[in-house]
Amino acid sequence: MANLSNVVRTEFAAAIQQIATERKIDPEEIYEAIRQALVSAYRKQMGILEEDFYYFTKLDPETGESKIFQAPILEKDEETEEITKWDETKAVEVTPPGFGRIAAQTAKQVILQRIRRSEKDQIIASFQDKIGEMITGQVLRMDRRSVVVDLGRGHGWMPPEEQMRGEFYRLNSRIAVLIKDIRETPRGETVIVSRADKNLVSKLFEREVPEVASKAVEIVAIAREAGVRTKLAVRSTQEGVDPVGSCVGQRGVRVQKVIEELNNEKVDIIPHFDDMQLYVKGALAPAENLLVEIDSAKKLITVTAPDDQLSLAIGRGGQNVRLAAKLVGYKITIKTATGAVKTQATGDEEYEIDTYQGLSEPAREILVQNKLTTLNDLVRFQDKWLAMEDLAEDQKKLLQAKVEQDVKEQAERDAAKLAETARIEKMAEEAVGVEPKPEVEPTTEVEEPATKTVEPAPEAVEPATEAETPVEEPKEE
Repeated sequence: MANLSNVVRTEFAAAIQQIATERKIDPEEIYEAIRQALVSAYRKQMGILEEDFYYFTKLDPETGESKIFQAPILEKDEETEEITKWDETKAVEVTPPGFGRIAAQTAKQVILQRIRRSEKDQIIASFQDKIGEMITGQVLRMDRRSVVVDLGRGHGWMPPEEQMRGEFYRLNSRIAVLIKDIRETPRGETVIVSRADKNLVSKLFEREVPEVASKAVEIVAIAREAGVRTKLAVRSTQEGVDPVGSCVGQRGVRVQKVIEELNNEKVDIIPHFDDMQLYVKGALAPAENLLVEIDSAKKLITVTAPDDQLSLAIGRGGQNVRLAAKLVGYKITIKTATGAVKTQATGDEEYEIDTYQGLSEPAREILVQNKLTTLNDLVRFQDKWLAMEDLAEDQKKLLQAKVEQDVKEQAERDAAKLAETARIEKMAEEAVGVEPKPEVEPTTEVEEPATKTVEPAPEAVEPATEAETPVEEPKEE
């Protein structure tokens, strides 16, 4: 009997020790978890218990034998009512009959839960060292508006604000994501991955461009509106290396790989200059002939653009000037040749909707969650945001005014374009009508048609004999 007891003791202790060693868990944590779970199981089985007693478990770490005791309560915390002291000398065993089977099942469940939690903690710890790195994952499933990505050893969580605008995620598709953070959520600690972070663009260039990976070309600054457009400034750290050419690649093959990975997002690569004048002009490309005034003390840049370059400098919805302000780190004001202010960008705007005066923070959050971050989105999906109950009526009116103004301006642009086309066609017709016709010399020859006609081959004719040759009769005088 003693031998059997030794075997049981050895098996239980050895099993706990093996689990603790393999999973890197303190054995005492397992024992404590089992004790708490057994008290919970006892409460569940017995129902309502006496409030004047404290219930606890004694667990033999050698044999695994467990017993439930109750002891009178001596002290309680006044605020939390948590039991802080009890009289263990008056403890009485209250283990119900047949509780051993329940205890064994409870211990098994607790150990499995502790193992799973330990594995998750180890996975989280492994990703803690990878924050800021890029990894290729597989789209596992959609959880409301969030995307769950399989990262190999664990799962990543991509909330709506970390997704690219206008991008749709198909199940089992492989995508490149940036490990951005580890956050505490209702599900516990979760790995947050991103497709919208600007550092993802930097990591893609490191993968596709050897000069960037080797630090021969340095990416100085990146400004990005995910899913739409990115501007990045590059410079060379080695003599003889063309930074822009290295990133673009022969026939654009390198930058095209990055663009494909970013779902055809536009990428502008500009050279970085220490001369702020040149740097700003490059950041506002493709606009040309710009007059730049810089106030370094106030970090303010005033740009005067010719009338034909205003739309290029500002960009659709002010996107070009916003990205330029982010890139150079200055506030930029765009003026016309007459001095009228057309637009301003601080560089703090994350989306186009951030430039709307009067847009509340709750309304902005709703629009971002639904990926409605540009004026073009608001125009295209007008019925969607008008039907949102969470969006306040005054905010809907503000957005409606923006949409109506854009529709009106687009109609004016289309009308101007049609008028310009008609004017050019009319000028062309008039030019053709007054042009003198070329003189053609008279000729009696019939001009052969340009199209070549293939004639059938002539039939073979036998040569005429002398008898058959007609003789012309002389005419009578």
